[in-house]
Amino acid sequence: MMYVVEVNGRRLNVEIRDGEAIVDGVKYSTSMHAVAGTPVRLVGVNDAVHRVVLRQRVARGRYRMWLDGHRYDTEALDSRARAIRDMQASVARPAGPAPLRAPMPGLIVQLRVKVGDTVTAGAGLVVMEAMKMENELRTLAAGKVRAVHVTVGAAVEKGALLVELE
Repeated sequence: MMYVVEVNGRRLNVEIRDGEAIVDGVKYSTSMHAVAGTPVRLVGVNDAVHRVVLRQRVARGRYRMWLDGHRYDTEALDSRARAIRDMQASVARPAGPAPLRAPMPGLIVQLRVKVGDTVTAGAGLVVMEAMKMENELRTLAAGKVRAVHVTVGAAVEKGALLVELE
C-alpha cells in the first residue's frame, strides 16, 4: 500500500510491502512487535531496533508519536486521501475576519481606528467620500486591527485594502 507520510513538516512517500518499506525509493527491511498491554511497539528497520510509542491520535491520519524518546508530529494518509486533503487546502479560505476594502473609488476623510484597536461587528472603521457623499465603512466581524493601509486625504480605487483585522 502507498502512503504519504509527513513527519514534522517533511513529506515522504512510503510503500509498505510484506516485510519491507520503500521510503522515497530506498528499500528497508522491516518488522514490528507489540509489547502486550502497552502502546509500545518495537520496530526493526534493517539491523536497528527502535522503540515507538503512539499515544495520541490528534485527528484522522494525524498522530503524536515518540521514537526512541523523541516526539514527532506525524500524518500518514494513503495517496488518495493525501490528494484530497491537498485539494481542500488549496481552496480553503483564509481564517479570521475579512479585511475592509474600498467598495468604490473615493477619498478617505476619517479613520476611526488605529493598529491594536479591538472592534465589534458592525463598528465603523473608515469614513470615505465618494460622489460628494460621506460613507461610513463598517466591519462585518469582530476582531483586532492588524494594519491600517490608508491615511486621511488618500484617494483610493475600488477594491483597495483599507484595514486588516485579525
